[in-house]
Amino acid sequence: MRTLILTLAAASAATGSVPASAQTWRLQPQAQTQIRTDINQLQSQIQRAAQRRTISQREAVALRRQSVDLRRLLNQYNRNGLSRQEVTNLELRINRVRQNLRLERRDWNGRRR
Repeated sequence: MRTLILTLAAASAATGSVPASAQTWRLQPQAQTQIRTDINQLQSQIQRAAQRRTISQREAVALRRQSVDLRRLLNQYNRNGLSRQEVTNLELRINRVRQNLRLERRDWNGRRR
């Protein structure tokens, strides 16, 4: 009986004191605002490139779809607060869409040189 009590006490002590590194990390509100700002700027850049005809309408539609997916993913992640992995994933996807926009501007599809 005594070993059972000691085992239960040890188990409750182990689960009650979770180290800080294992606790859920929550993003600062300024960083959430920065991610939203990055997505908004990306959408503006896509719109501006389409208006200036530096990218085709088909390319603009694909890039807009990617930016809408980013916003949807941010909203989905934001329900429980953003973890480090989710922030890293969002930043990686934002950078990928930026790179796609840059490449589409420079591919000269359907434009004069």
